[in-house]
Amino acid sequence: MSTQAQIQAIIDTYRQAVMTKDVEKVMTLYADDILSFDAIKALQFKGKEAYRAHWVACMEMCPGPHIFEFHEIAIETGDNIAFAHWVANCGGTNDKGETQSCWMRATACYRLVGGAWKIAHEHWSAPFDPMTGSTLFDAKP
Repeated sequence: MSTQAQIQAIIDTYRQAVMTKDVEKVMTLYADDILSFDAIKALQFKGKEAYRAHWVACMEMCPGPHIFEFHEIAIETGDNIAFAHWVANCGGTNDKGETQSCWMRATACYRLVGGAWKIAHEHWSAPFDPMTGSTLFDAKP
């Protein structure tokens, strides 16, 4: 399987694991020293344990079905490093039964670790209006 296909398979597994709320499966995709600039709660998460706790909290925020749609996926590969970026419609159903989602931007960096590709860094963000400081959750691709 080509490197491009391997990275796409990781992205597909990641998306499906989040949709089914399988935190353990999500965590198998990360390098031990993952550094994440997630869009929720903290400036950064260093290492699997910190990021696992964050993922558990995220799953608890939306007890109902999740929305995790990826569009415009682009993948670049090298010998030991690869990266991908996409826009995503993310959200879920809260405890009141309300479904909420927004468009975000994502970039993931992959590193070959012991013969397997792992997510070494990821960055999720939403655009904001610098004049008001408001996040533009209604922005769409």
